[in-house]
Amino acid sequence: MTQALRKLVTFDEFVAQYPDNPQRHYELHDGVIVEMTQPTGDHEEVVGFLVRKFSVELDRLNLPYLIPKAAFVKPLKSESAYSPDVLILNQPNLVNESLWKKASTVSLAVSIPLIVEVVSTNWRDDYHKKYADYEQMEIPEYWIVDYAALGGREFIGKPKEPTILVCSLEEGEYLINKFRGNDRIQSPTFPELNLTAEQIFRAGVVS
Repeated sequence: MTQALRKLVTFDEFVAQYPDNPQRHYELHDGVIVEMTQPTGDHEEVVGFLVRKFSVELDRLNLPYLIPKAAFVKPLKSESAYSPDVLILNQPNLVNESLWKKASTVSLAVSIPLIVEVVSTNWRDDYHKKYADYEQMEIPEYWIVDYAALGGREFIGKPKEPTILVCSLEEGEYLINKFRGNDRIQSPTFPELNLTAEQIFRAGVVS
């Protein structure tokens, strides 16, 4: 579960007083500083696996993208700041991001080809709040990786099973494609990506 820490603050106040605790992770949700739960090892292995696979594609295709270790995505119309599990940035456009140099923060869709959120206990944020904000920002591609089948039945079915939702922007709205088991992931950003849902789900299993 997430936990609200203090009264409403602006984004500038959040950045200025960002809690200095390397063992904790925070986001800003509509003016509320939220302490995120410590991720599990399985969660981090899925994140690391995806970063490795994306990095290979970036090099192979010679794309001018980077994957920052820690950066915020700020919707322009709200006092929020999210730190996605995987964030791919279009490096040449960072010169147009007014908050990048001082706060490693981006707000323009053209700077953000792809965002990935790996679902944990606060799954409603990924499926509802962040989904709505990323769609409103017109971020081209958003993955929700629910490797532990934590999300609601309306999203991943009944009985629940591990699912990856790839949300692709079309005419200002997300078109959702769901992938399970041996389904090959279809990614607009990486159309030649040779990766199945099960390979991602089993990222923490050493063969």
